[in-house]
Amino acid sequence: MSPTRHAAARALLSDPLTNKGTAFTAEERDAFGLHGLLPPHVGTLDSQIERRRKALEEKESDFQRYAFLRELQDSNEVLFHALVQSDLPRMLPLVYTPTVGEGCERFSEIWRRPRGLFLSYPNRDRISDILADPAYDRVKVIVVSDGERILGLGDQGAGGMGIPIGKLALYTACAGIHPSEVLPILLDLGTDNHARREDPLYVGWRAPRVRGQDYDDFVETFVSAVNDRFPGVLLQWEDFAGKNAYDLLVRYRDRLLSFNDDIQGTAATAVGTLLAAIGRTGVPLTEQRVVLFGAGAAGSGVAEMLVQAMMADGLDEKAARANIWAVDRDGLILSDIPRLPQQQAKLARDPAEIEGWNVSGQNMISLQEVVANVHPTVLIGTSGQKAAFDERTIRTMAETVERPVVFPLSNPISRAEAHPADILEWTGGKAIVGTGSPFGTPGVTQVNNVYIFPGVGLGALASGATAVSDAMFMAAARRLGELGGGTQDGRGGLLPAVTELRDVALEIAVAVAAQAQAEGLATAEPEALTRESIAASMWQARYA
Repeated sequence: MSPTRHAAARALLSDPLTNKGTAFTAEERDAFGLHGLLPPHVGTLDSQIERRRKALEEKESDFQRYAFLRELQDSNEVLFHALVQSDLPRMLPLVYTPTVGEGCERFSEIWRRPRGLFLSYPNRDRISDILADPAYDRVKVIVVSDGERILGLGDQGAGGMGIPIGKLALYTACAGIHPSEVLPILLDLGTDNHARREDPLYVGWRAPRVRGQDYDDFVETFVSAVNDRFPGVLLQWEDFAGKNAYDLLVRYRDRLLSFNDDIQGTAATAVGTLLAAIGRTGVPLTEQRVVLFGAGAAGSGVAEMLVQAMMADGLDEKAARANIWAVDRDGLILSDIPRLPQQQAKLARDPAEIEGWNVSGQNMISLQEVVANVHPTVLIGTSGQKAAFDERTIRTMAETVERPVVFPLSNPISRAEAHPADILEWTGGKAIVGTGSPFGTPGVTQVNNVYIFPGVGLGALASGATAVSDAMFMAAARRLGELGGGTQDGRGGLLPAVTELRDVALEIAVAVAAQAQAEGLATAEPEALTRESIAASMWQARYA
């Protein structure tokens, strides 16, 4: 066999998009010169799944399983995705939350092979050249992060690449986006995490974070290069710090097809799950009293979507905002607090409203004091503050509400505001609970963005949308609330089972595509917007 043929055979096995391992047939081994490079056994995808599943379960920790799956993805994409899709309830916590948190913290330990792009500040003049690689010609979806606010873990620098990789694995698993059509990107602008910078294994750019105008100029260069290279691509902003998250969304949402999952995806998931929850309480959305703990990007996004949902159900904006009390690190957000960020200023209460409240008289009004005075029907946590929903707060809430709705949504588990089993105990089993991470507590729903963002992305692409509107996310939230879960007597989870995530993504995509068409944002022909057409576009993990 010629050197060229040998090189082509090794390239075929080295490319995770073309490698089939032992599943190459005898005829394929003849055609591609693979004899000798593979053991003689000819396997099937199903037998490979079982072999990899056995090896996976022999690992001693979930982090080791996460690293194992990452290596599998980098060697054989079809097998990786087929294994994930074969058991979504088992695999999703390993591929994404909660295990991805440790995966980001220890990313430099397990980095082996290139996946996606690290666009570092020193290479800011080379971004267009980097994106020009023909390997990316089919890209339709980009997930990008700068690694500054990874889950509730803070600045992980280059380790934040674990988030775009994980999110895109879910795009493929749930929405059927072909693995050759996704591209994870990490904007490496340094890190202010000294432990990462001083780690001798750290793979990122060892410098303090670039900020200010230099940061804005870098992102502008990146967005312009993406627009030129990938017309019509869907770009998902992921895990940017609060102010940057809002600024980038506002600045670029009309320049390219893009959205921020922490702001809009979290909001739609929370609102959709809340709609399912209040269907069990019998209290209309317009009569809910909501206390929101944590008013950063995620919390503020939830609040704004709740306002829009209440207005759609009949309230004016003032009345809708009057139903929401936002609490942040400085306590209840009041309008006389200086230098409030714009998103928090819209949630601020007039100090006159709290005259006569029974409070300690300190400089801030605590979460417990807000709960004691407001008597909320809904308590949502997006703070990243472990155990913030303590026994006293939850018991106080349950004293005046028949079916309190409590959503400790912060990720990973180590940052959750409360353990769901504790909430159920403190409320005598009355609470309706949703969590950001999987706890395994019976009857507790995981309010995971995976119920929303894959379907939103699929619907936006299928419709040829020119923008992702707030109304498209509202349509997604409403559809998620309608899908529901549990049993007819109201027991069980609020959302469909994780095993049904591909069906959920399809339903969300159909709703989003219809909304895009209704708003005049769709460019695809109407026949491309049907459930059948969208379903036919969803890739299945099978060897060619």
